[in-house]
Amino acid sequence: MYLKPRVKAPAPELIEKTAAILRRNAANTICLESKCPNIAECFDRGTATFLILGTRCTRACAFCNVTHAKPTLPDPSEPERVARAVQQMGLNYVVITSVDRDDLKDGGASHFASVCHAIQTANPKVKIELLTPDFRGKTEALDKVIAAKPYKLAHNIETVQRLTPLIMPGCDYDRSLEVLAYYAKSTILTKSSIMVGLGETQAELETTFKDLAKAGVQHLTIGQYLRPSPAHWPVHRYYAPYEFEKLKLAAQKAGIPHIVGGVLVRSSYYADIL
Repeated sequence: MYLKPRVKAPAPELIEKTAAILRRNAANTICLESKCPNIAECFDRGTATFLILGTRCTRACAFCNVTHAKPTLPDPSEPERVARAVQQMGLNYVVITSVDRDDLKDGGASHFASVCHAIQTANPKVKIELLTPDFRGKTEALDKVIAAKPYKLAHNIETVQRLTPLIMPGCDYDRSLEVLAYYAKSTILTKSSIMVGLGETQAELETTFKDLAKAGVQHLTIGQYLRPSPAHWPVHRYYAPYEFEKLKLAAQKAGIPHIVGGVLVRSSYYADIL
């Protein structure tokens, strides 16, 4: 479906209440960190995306505004703090994601599992989506997050194959597809996300949709890339709203059954119903 994000005035009291809970539990969300345009709508619907394993990334993707620097060691208290924040916020659907942690032997997979288990214990009715890095494709790391039994597993392809080494030099297009295929074989719902406007062609997008479908991806989000600063990768094209409907149809034709697309759609937008 094409989703036009609702034009909803921010709810200052809701956002401040949520921010206070996050500060009290020293928990980070992508929602606040990235100043997501959909923040009020998602918080109001009882969904949020938590950022674990710190705010420093070991990779330097040209589209991303996350700090590239040497990270600190994982905080063993984080799983309990995130679980407590989820409970206090009264959430019904939670997305857990992280920076890339190539400095860790398992890429942070065991920490993902610990956070998932803590939330499941404190909030058994909450559905959990784990949006993970590629863990360098290590199957032992992938097995750890699969064993945590989240409701959904996600890994973002982000862009087409030709642009991957230019925009994400630490990533590999084929490796991402292998991660998604491995997740899909577990029978857990599998999801990915792609940005448009980075310089891709329609033919390349259609090829990527076919690759994702072949890997077993069942859920896909498509959103417009917006440049965080002049130092980041330039926007090569702004897609009109109606074009996202065409992209959705192309992805469905390729074999992906569930798609959300739109200018302001992000990987976790409407995650609870996609």
